[in-house]
Amino acid sequence: MAPTTPPQTLWTAADARACIRLPTAQDHKYTRGVLGVMTGSRQYPGAAVLTSAAALATGLGMVRFYPDTACATLAALVLQRSPEVVVAPGKVHAWLLGSGVASVGGWSWSNWLRHRQMATARKQAAPTVLDAGALNLAGTLRVPTLITPHAGELATLLSARGVPTTHQAIAANPPHWAALAQQTLGVTVLLKGARTVVAGEGVCIALPPSTPWLATAGTGDVLAGIVGALVATWHLELVKQPSLMAKLAATGAYIHARAAESASGGGPLTATALIDSIAQVVGELLGAQE
Repeated sequence: MAPTTPPQTLWTAADARACIRLPTAQDHKYTRGVLGVMTGSRQYPGAAVLTSAAALATGLGMVRFYPDTACATLAALVLQRSPEVVVAPGKVHAWLLGSGVASVGGWSWSNWLRHRQMATARKQAAPTVLDAGALNLAGTLRVPTLITPHAGELATLLSARGVPTTHQAIAANPPHWAALAQQTLGVTVLLKGARTVVAGEGVCIALPPSTPWLATAGTGDVLAGIVGALVATWHLELVKQPSLMAKLAATGAYIHARAAESASGGGPLTATALIDSIAQVVGELLGAQE
């Protein structure tokens, strides 16, 4: 039987608000969620900085960064921007893997070490977000998993798994290919692009259009950090209800798009400016009336 595309649901501010977890007076940094981050490399050190800062801006208890052992300056760069980050191994409630790491076919010694390090995340099983260089792990983890490819990355991933397709085909019909990838790989799919869609089991969520100014370096890393933070804050519920991952992914994309509108103001934006708008957007969502 051919895979089917579920009817699309348009994600709204009210939907996003329901997926932002508010801290209580009884919470502390460990109960609010700890995100383990393995991102960045010698070639793309900025990804480590952007993902960590974006996660912190979204709201969670702690970011625990695992530095690339082949790039001694990576942890220092992360701490320079975000001194709140903990650069030491320990307990995590969710993982964000792969942003700024080359995929198979583009490995250097540094990237080989980084991939080997990411594989050790399996020993501490937790809901996981796979981006960029970690997309090849899709379908291999026994935990709720989200992948965040753009059309080109998804075409490469599906073709490697025996489903030949092209960047152009996916860009022409994102809902179909996101749903097909979800059914083929058994993971939740956040397909980035001009028409961002999220596919979960039996659900396909469409995001409102975002500003074209988002098409600039580093904004995908920011999205990964936002979603990683949301996953960490809802880790207990995700273990019991994996279908929640699609809602969290859509909420992350919604916050990302709204932050881009705020940072842009109708003109160019940078990934750094995007991060600086996240907390304001989250606050506005929480304060908005139905």
